[in-house]
Amino acid sequence: MTERILVVEDDRPTAETIRLYLENDGFGVDCAEDGVRGLELAVGGDYCLVVLDLMLPRLAGAEVCRALRKQSGVPIIMLTARSTEEDRIQGLELGADDYVCKPFSPRELVVRVRAVLRRGEHPELGGRERLFFDGLTLDLARRRVEVDGNEVGLTPTEFNLLAALARSPGRLFDRDALAERAFGPDFTGLGRTVDAHVMNLRKKIEPDRSDPKFVQTVFGQGYRFGGEPR
Repeated sequence: MTERILVVEDDRPTAETIRLYLENDGFGVDCAEDGVRGLELAVGGDYCLVVLDLMLPRLAGAEVCRALRKQSGVPIIMLTARSTEEDRIQGLELGADDYVCKPFSPRELVVRVRAVLRRGEHPELGGRERLFFDGLTLDLARRRVEVDGNEVGLTPTEFNLLAALARSPGRLFDRDALAERAFGPDFTGLGRTVDAHVMNLRKKIEPDRSDPKFVQTVFGQGYRFGGEPR
């Protein structure tokens, strides 16, 4: 079955260009021209990824992203004409997996789509592998996480970060090393991109975000996993 991508973009020529390049790469594509319709399709459809413009009529892309993240872990790539680092980080903090700044190369967007989708592929583990910690369980083969026995929905990006850290409890990773381990050597984000995803991850798994138990910061150096294996 062909994987389908939803493109939420109010500029029709841009949307059609994205559609053309994605279809040429083998994807099925649906388009929406405003945020309300985009959210309806994203919630009701079976999409492998959403390409979401930040500036949309009826409902802003930021609100679409925020609302969608409450219901779905579908990967989101944000399109933004705002080029400052703060604007891009804001999109990631809302739950987007990646961002592309306008004007952009359609070929680059396709590469970004493929990179984000690879984050959600099941690792070749040779059977089910589960990691158990006090209050946290990771099923690496099924890509599921439980906190105190309750399943928590993570995006592929968040899961990969958590798995990369949890496979080596106590080991310190700087941002670049953690990004390469979690996302692969083709990751093109900034160091603060990792910070934004870590913040989102903590919201979902930490009992006390002011004193993280699992994903811990070593100031000026990076991150480490602090959970105790059992």
